[in-house]
Amino acid sequence: MTSPRTSRTSAKTSRRLLALGLGVTLAALGSAIPASAQPAGSTAPLHAGSTAPLHAGYTGSAQEAANNKAFFEAVLASVAKKQAADPGLRSVTVYYNASQAPTFRSQISSSASIWNSSVSNVKLQSTSGSADFSYYEGNDSRGSYASTNGHGSGYIFLDYAQNRQYDSTRVTAHETGHVLGLPDHYSGPCSELMSGGGPGTSCTNRYPNATERARVNQLWANGLAKALDKLNKAR
Repeated sequence: MTSPRTSRTSAKTSRRLLALGLGVTLAALGSAIPASAQPAGSTAPLHAGSTAPLHAGYTGSAQEAANNKAFFEAVLASVAKKQAADPGLRSVTVYYNASQAPTFRSQISSSASIWNSSVSNVKLQSTSGSADFSYYEGNDSRGSYASTNGHGSGYIFLDYAQNRQYDSTRVTAHETGHVLGLPDHYSGPCSELMSGGGPGTSCTNRYPNATERARVNQLWANGLAKALDKLNKAR
């Protein structure tokens, strides 16, 4: 028969082990995408994010803002290289590869169509080959996000659970907005695409408003020119 003192000691030891286990688990979650987030044979980059609650990535963080900025700069640099190699190109086209996100093929196509009908200085086009950015799908407690792989390539990760919780095409169009240079603005109304999950799960607006459309056109008129100038000076 176990004495009261022995029972208390065992209980304390169990609590310490449980706390240690939780700490290790939380640390692991914050350091990399879960294995299930990467399709078989995928080379999806790892994303260092926060250990915030489920889908907090759709409500904003400083790390997310930095990732979005780096993502846009990577896409811009990729497009600038192609533009410099063929200065006769009349329109700016950003190529994406969605082969690693087959579940969201329809949403990605709709998102591209939405943006292509909304802005004039840049167009999105699908390719099965080399692209300016790629889409991936899987499970991640941080939700969907845009980021880079640390080597100048951009990617968008689409989380299964979040896309069931929110309007999936809105989520995809929102993340694609980062491709075109728009930051998150979660305090905005539902009519603002980049307000993301701020207005709640009932918001199904999939289109950028007039301010967002104008900003993208401005970014791709001025931003690309600056990227080309930077590229030429580096040569």
